[in-house]
Amino acid sequence: MGDQRSDEAREWRGWYSLARWRKLRKHQLSIEPLCRMCRLQGRVTRATVCDHIERHNGDPEKFWGGPFQSLCKTHHDATKQAEEHRGFSTAIGADGWPIDPGHPANR
Repeated sequence: MGDQRSDEAREWRGWYSLARWRKLRKHQLSIEPLCRMCRLQGRVTRATVCDHIERHNGDPEKFWGGPFQSLCKTHHDATKQAEEHRGFSTAIGADGWPIDPGHPANR
């Protein structure tokens, strides 16, 4: 199976292999070593992914400047991707109500 990304996406995907990104990732994981989404669920899990909180879509300023959060691979690859596709988080607060202001229940 070939690369299904656009030419533009293939270009910025290469930024993840640069020493500058590895240094940024290492710094983020050192200041926030636990997965933020696991913590919100009351679990303690070591983070392994430096995640762009906001989609950068190849914008160098957003790519390099963040904002960032630390996530475990599971939350990054499943939960975060689904949220981006859906357009809102389905996370529920202690009161049983969705915490994302963009959730349809909060509109």
